[in-house]
Amino acid sequence: MLTLLRRRAVSSVIPLLFVVLGVFFLARLTGDPANLYLPLSATPEMRAEFAARNGLDDPLITQFGDYLAQVAHLDFGESLRTAQPAGEAVLRAFPATLQLAGWTMLVALAGAVVIGSLAAYRPNSVTDRIATFLSSTAASVPDFWIAIMGVLVFAVTLGWLPTSGTSGAAAWVLPVATLLIRPFGVLVQVVRGAMVSALSAPYVKVARGKGASEARVVFGHALRNAAAPALTVAGDLAVGLVNGAVVVETIFGWPGIGKLMIDSVLQRDFAVLQAAVLVTALAIFALNILVDLCHALLDPRVRQRAAA
Repeated sequence: MLTLLRRRAVSSVIPLLFVVLGVFFLARLTGDPANLYLPLSATPEMRAEFAARNGLDDPLITQFGDYLAQVAHLDFGESLRTAQPAGEAVLRAFPATLQLAGWTMLVALAGAVVIGSLAAYRPNSVTDRIATFLSSTAASVPDFWIAIMGVLVFAVTLGWLPTSGTSGAAAWVLPVATLLIRPFGVLVQVVRGAMVSALSAPYVKVARGKGASEARVVFGHALRNAAAPALTVAGDLAVGLVNGAVVVETIFGWPGIGKLMIDSVLQRDFAVLQAAVLVTALAIFALNILVDLCHALLDPRVRQRAAA
């Protein structure tokens, strides 16, 4: 396990460096922050003073070197908009994204296990066909369309749910439901496929021959062996939720890392944008490593390959 952890950590270093390099230089393509933070009548002297005060007058390579030195000391710079440490702004926003992604995956995985198991128990039955059709549809519907339709129907037309915010359970319904639909559809298909294979395996026939109840056969034997592929896919989907909640957070005004990134791009707040992307990348790499470790715990073959 330690060998697997070490290999995954080392292999994540180079992609992380490319992320840091890419976001630093691409952020500068959004334009000169002075055009936003200085009046239209600003003189060249005022612009030069603004650039010098914020370290924007040096060559890009020099700025990048200074940024790497700051990051090495866990200093992400200051926000151009608020003059507050960029790291603090990111740490305030990131828990909201983790909570949203966590609840979404918990509900999606629990529902997918139940629906996928029921569909696999009687293949080609009416239940199986309905579950397959609905899960395929859910897996192909884009998040932004679901979010817009949810706001239009349940918030604007019916007035049942708020359009934004985090106060109260009702404010969680639309964001969670929007992010939930696609992972739920994918997981139902994965669980169903894995359960169909598991239920036809010899050990299931042996368990039934020994008089084990159907509930024990399905959830005690088959589901345990079908958990590895479902867990791997769930981990990948969780990574996608952390990385791809930008649109949903923006639509619902969710104060998470995705909305912070969009706001930082629009405000040309380079330090906050760089810190947000870096922290998100670190979280994604950590989640990927955690998924690999869980997969290794469930599948001895993975541990054997890692130890080889």
